[in-house]
Amino acid sequence: MNNTMMKATKRLIKTAFVIFLLVFFAGSLSAQSKLDKKTLLTIGGEKITVGEFMRVYNKNNTQTNLEEPSTIEDYLELYIDFKLKVKEAEDLKMDTAAAFKKELAGYRKQLAKPYFVDEKVNEDLLKEAYERKLQDVRASHILIMVDQDATPEDTLAAYNKIVKIRKEIMDGKDFNEAAVEYSDDPSARDVEAVPGKQRARKGNKGDLGYFTVFNMVYPFETAAYTTPAGEVSQPIRTRYGYHLVYVTAKKPALGVVQVAHIFVGMPPNATAEDSAQRAEKIQNIYKKIEEGMSFEDAVAQYSEDKGSAKNGGKLTPFSCNRVVPEFVDAIRELDSGQISQPVQTAYGWHIIKLISRKTPGTFEEEAPRLKERILKDSRSHKSEEAVINRIKKENHFKVYEKNKLALFAAIDTSVLYKEFVADSLQGFEKPVMKIGNKTYTQSDLAAYIEENQKKQTNIDKDVYLEKLFQQFVNDKCLAWQDAHLEEDYPEFKALMQEYHDGILLFNLMDKKVWTKAVEDTAGLEKFFDANRDKYMWKERLDATIYYVKNKDDIDTVKKIILSTDNDGDIAGIFEKDSITSVRIVPGKFEKGDNKIIDKIDWKAGSFQQVDSDVDNTVVFVKVRKVLPPQQKELNEARGLATADYQEYLEKEWIKQLKEKYPVVVNKDVLQQLLSEQQNK
Repeated sequence: MNNTMMKATKRLIKTAFVIFLLVFFAGSLSAQSKLDKKTLLTIGGEKITVGEFMRVYNKNNTQTNLEEPSTIEDYLELYIDFKLKVKEAEDLKMDTAAAFKKELAGYRKQLAKPYFVDEKVNEDLLKEAYERKLQDVRASHILIMVDQDATPEDTLAAYNKIVKIRKEIMDGKDFNEAAVEYSDDPSARDVEAVPGKQRARKGNKGDLGYFTVFNMVYPFETAAYTTPAGEVSQPIRTRYGYHLVYVTAKKPALGVVQVAHIFVGMPPNATAEDSAQRAEKIQNIYKKIEEGMSFEDAVAQYSEDKGSAKNGGKLTPFSCNRVVPEFVDAIRELDSGQISQPVQTAYGWHIIKLISRKTPGTFEEEAPRLKERILKDSRSHKSEEAVINRIKKENHFKVYEKNKLALFAAIDTSVLYKEFVADSLQGFEKPVMKIGNKTYTQSDLAAYIEENQKKQTNIDKDVYLEKLFQQFVNDKCLAWQDAHLEEDYPEFKALMQEYHDGILLFNLMDKKVWTKAVEDTAGLEKFFDANRDKYMWKERLDATIYYVKNKDDIDTVKKIILSTDNDGDIAGIFEKDSITSVRIVPGKFEKGDNKIIDKIDWKAGSFQQVDSDVDNTVVFVKVRKVLPPQQKELNEARGLATADYQEYLEKEWIKQLKEKYPVVVNKDVLQQLLSEQQNK
């Protein structure tokens, strides 16, 4: 095994060992007892209370019968051995090593993650996403664009404009007409043809068609799902600007469907005559299907969608947001295999056949995929926002607005070009933010701005600085929480102590016991010699087994085996004679090692045949000797002897540790504890 593989294997073993300790010696919060603060034992002068011990003991409660007081005493011995080893590791300063600190910090980073997630928010987001997945919404919108980093003045101007538009609609103006007149979404208006450059296109008048959860940015989605059908939302801010959302319809989820269609297109700038001709054509096609023509034949003969016509008219499976709403509404009325009447869309006419439809499953079925989508969506920030707001509230967060703005005024536009240098400012030491007992000054913020600045375009300097300040606030709030996890959450402190002790214990055990037992060959040999009687062979049979699979080779093989004593010579003859159906298994066998050996008579010098009861295989066994019980050599028992030597080293080491760190158990407190447990 190369050095890299050895290191990787050792990391896996260490991880498994630490996890084992977390199960066996992990702390947990348990019911309070009047004995909790009493000293149960001291190890090298260090006092350990009943409460500390019982938190560990109760964690292992599922494997322990509390009705037997002796189990506490047995467990106490294991706990003492554990604490002795940890104390030795700490006295050897193993917990100050850079490698140890790095490893523990890595574990801490992972263990801390749940404390920066608001589970209630995540649960609500998951339920919300599932409920929305069950419903499709059709909506129109009006957009007044304003950059998310716009100045307060520009933002206010955009807001006032959208409010004015909403008032006009509430006073009777048609929403779709308002979209054509006011919306900054260019798809709302017709586009005229430009020869050689672009085709004419009908505007959608703000109609976005159907959509479902995750199809729109989260604030827009929320507005659509919370606004009743037939009503107009209040102004909604997204990263694009301000929107008004008019909800046209809400219907049960279409799900994912596959359809085939027959298509008759409508030419650009179609005249009334064009429209009539196309309508007549699709009706004639539909009549032929009613009279018995197969849908597939009609596709092949009449459909103008040449791409899908090659495949029986089949379209790629889609959900409601992928096609125009008229197409969606027609599909909703169909069962699998049914064919629609002609349907008109902005592109022309269609006859649709529903092939399959998969609607959303149960919450349990959909939850895993929804969780993945939530993590990738902007709504995932709601959990972190909730955590930050809680941190602020619990720790008396405060911003010194005047001092913050004074710093902003002193920073020039070089920050927009990633050229701001914090040291260029002098005398800025007033507070800008406080959380708990930690105050951050103007110079702290300036240093943060220098470190995190990026080149910007089309953004006001003060708006950008405010953005960086909010980032600064969030980072410092999260850092405050991280620094106080052990103080604020006793269960996290206990868990970190367990990882601390587990890593130390592994490192010390590896040094004192496991690696030593493997590398100390002289010590292992001495231990083995002193304990040879423990490593004995039982009675064994020195024999060779010959498995013959081809029945035509049986007589020839038997003659060769009986005429030759050496298995190597026998194998050579088989190879020379092209006999490939024989497998040779020589060895020394104890009872239970081999089913064939267990079946035959253990008689020296015998030759025996065993026929298979399941196939044509015949087995010959040539018995050389019956070996009496005898001592093993070290190379024959190295694995078992090494494990025993490790156990021996550990016991001897524990004796030394008990001499170095005297253990005193308070018998009176122990008896009180046993009595208390019996009375539960």
